[in-house]
Amino acid sequence: MTVYLVIKKKESFMWIKPLDPKGLKNTTIHLGASFIKLAQVLATRADFFSEDYLSELRELHDQLPTMSNDSFQRVFERAFSNTPFKKFDKKAIASASIGQVHIAKLKDGSKVAVKLRREGIKQRVIADINIISFFNKIFKPLFSHYTKNSIEAVIVEFSAMIRQEVSLTTELQNLKKFSNTYKDENIGFPKPYEQYCSDDALVMSYEEGFRFDDKKSILKYNIDFNKIIANLVSFYTTQMLIKGYFHADPHPGNILITKEGNITMLDFGMVKTVPNDKRVAIIELIKAANEQDYELYISASKRLGTIAYEAPTSELAEFTSKMFDIFSNDNLDSESMQKLAFEVLESTRNMPFKLPSDAIYILRVSAIIEGLGTTYIENFNGVKDILPILKDNLPKALGAKDSIVETIIDEIKDIPFTIKDLKSTIKQASEGDLEVQISQNQLEYLTKEVKEYLKPKFVSLSLMISSIFILLLDKEYKEIAIGLFVFALARIIYK
Repeated sequence: MTVYLVIKKKESFMWIKPLDPKGLKNTTIHLGASFIKLAQVLATRADFFSEDYLSELRELHDQLPTMSNDSFQRVFERAFSNTPFKKFDKKAIASASIGQVHIAKLKDGSKVAVKLRREGIKQRVIADINIISFFNKIFKPLFSHYTKNSIEAVIVEFSAMIRQEVSLTTELQNLKKFSNTYKDENIGFPKPYEQYCSDDALVMSYEEGFRFDDKKSILKYNIDFNKIIANLVSFYTTQMLIKGYFHADPHPGNILITKEGNITMLDFGMVKTVPNDKRVAIIELIKAANEQDYELYISASKRLGTIAYEAPTSELAEFTSKMFDIFSNDNLDSESMQKLAFEVLESTRNMPFKLPSDAIYILRVSAIIEGLGTTYIENFNGVKDILPILKDNLPKALGAKDSIVETIIDEIKDIPFTIKDLKSTIKQASEGDLEVQISQNQLEYLTKEVKEYLKPKFVSLSLMISSIFILLLDKEYKEIAIGLFVFALARIIYK
């Protein structure tokens, strides 16, 4: 109810008032794991919530009480029927919504970190998703077409992500793929011990280092803040915009800094893949905003799905102008840029703009990374730091090879397929079998337009049928039946 009222900017609904920001945060903590994670995602949505709510939701952390001794024992015995450990510390060093982490030593003396999944967490998460989906169905009709689609996208994306996160077998596969994909990026990753892993337990090498936000330790070892931030921004630019495969939960506890100033990534439960078409659209969007290319910006926005195809030209021009200000104003620091961004998003609340599911976690990660940057560097601005990296890597991000020779060879290899596709297209056109494909966003727009066109027709038709039934049941109501029929006919003619 509070979420609905806050998004709709209503003071009450049927005499029920929304919780204040702190009340919403405390209620979310009380509801538990799934709701905390959903609120963390929503904490990036300035188009949903005002700044006072966002500031409270950003303080939500994934730290929860550890499992009871009985639950711990049951999970441990299920995961390790024959213990591989010489020593196991039952006191957890970290406890989050999905599991908790312990330090142990294998029989060969190797120091490891063991993540144990909470007992019954999978069933609780599924129940939570059903509750969230149920309430969304209740309130969905009360939102505008664009807002309810955005909320639906958040819930669908969140549900898919958290279902993956409750499986430690999935996290193991994510860790292996991530380590292999980014083996040349000078970033550290834990080494998994697959023979001891299961859906209830993930055993990996114990990585030494300080939490990203442990300023005291980082200052003690004279670690270069600027180098760390530059490496982190570069790494995430590569993940999200070049490789399209990224770690979606980079909070301070998941990023370790070694004494030598290197970065180690932890916790691969939330890993996201960005489809190639969306990734290219994001790259072109950033490029267009930096170069103030209006046509490319609108085109990329529509392909990304943030701007509806029916958006009015005047509103597009105003929106684009504000976005260009964010990229072109060299005096903007992180805080003032975020303030301007909130104002832009606030102005689009009832306009045909939305955030597609593919961009939800990109926005969340971007906000977290910028927050980490401001921890150490005054006036840190994530957008401005990403732009030079993106410029250097733009050809590679758009699919170009490292050398001209490789590019030419690839183009030559594609010639037979291009000729074959051309012949097929000409043949289909001559036989009248040529098909035109439309994007999901265009299909959504057409569906909405058809529904809006047919809805009054169906209502009028229902009124006409009702008038005939009235006339058949009792001719004394002839005048009412005729009046109803004429009214329905007029709606069809003059709509």
